[in-house]
Amino acid sequence: MLPRITIITPSYNQGQFIEETIQSVLGQQYPNLEYMIIDGGSNDNTVNIIKKYEKHISYWCSEKDSGQANAINKGFARATGDILMWLNSDDMLMPNILQLIAKKYVENPNALYFGNCLHFRHQENALISSGSNVTAQHKNNPLSEVDFIIQPSSFWSKEIWENIGLLSEELHFGFDWEWFLRVEKKYPLIPISECISLYRIHDAHKSGTGGYKRQEELLKIYEIYNPKMAFLYNSLMKGQIDVIKKYDTLKYKIKRKLRRETSLFQKIRDFNNGKLNEYSNQQIRNAVSML
Repeated sequence: MLPRITIITPSYNQGQFIEETIQSVLGQQYPNLEYMIIDGGSNDNTVNIIKKYEKHISYWCSEKDSGQANAINKGFARATGDILMWLNSDDMLMPNILQLIAKKYVENPNALYFGNCLHFRHQENALISSGSNVTAQHKNNPLSEVDFIIQPSSFWSKEIWENIGLLSEELHFGFDWEWFLRVEKKYPLIPISECISLYRIHDAHKSGTGGYKRQEELLKIYEIYNPKMAFLYNSLMKGQIDVIKKYDTLKYKIKRKLRRETSLFQKIRDFNNGKLNEYSNQQIRNAVSML
């Protein structure tokens, strides 16, 4: 018998996207699926869309919660699956991927698996997309320097969840990274090359709209798990990089600039009066990618 897979979708006012999310899960036609939607009391058309599919959903609710981490914790408290994962209401699973997830779990249930992802966004009349290479990221970078685990492409056993504990509900932007860091202390992290999910970037995307509040939260995580990187990240947060680069402050532009202009690394070091000389180019690149 195939292992039972529990997928939780936390949602709040994502009615424009959630139907595609639901269809990507139910369309897997995985015979031993437990699918739950934990909605935070949406006042758009989310509930009507959920009701459209409710006979295929194991459990759903729409009630006020204290945030995304709280919604996910509530969902996993009901989970009966051998394998757990969550899929946000603006993301999607790739077709026929749950069979692969089940196979990996059977091979070794005592690991956290994470696969690749296709990131996409609509810009004017164009669809812009980019892939990932989590195997290389895992090989070349410590998780405490950069969060290379793409959350909708990750899954783990219920036993791991119960041993590690709940997501931190004090965090709103980095709770997945912080939880992965806790997992890493006790279990292996295994990258897989397959593309598991589609990650949607849009104007209301939480990671892209968190701004300084999100950066402050990630800094706190750095301070706990990698104090050396915390100093570098805090230096970049303070705005020096905006002076150095002299163009719009979009993260993807910074990342592209770093890839093609090595001199920018030295400019960052010089601007900080030599205090960042001990950091490698890769560490600076990692810190920038987390801004």
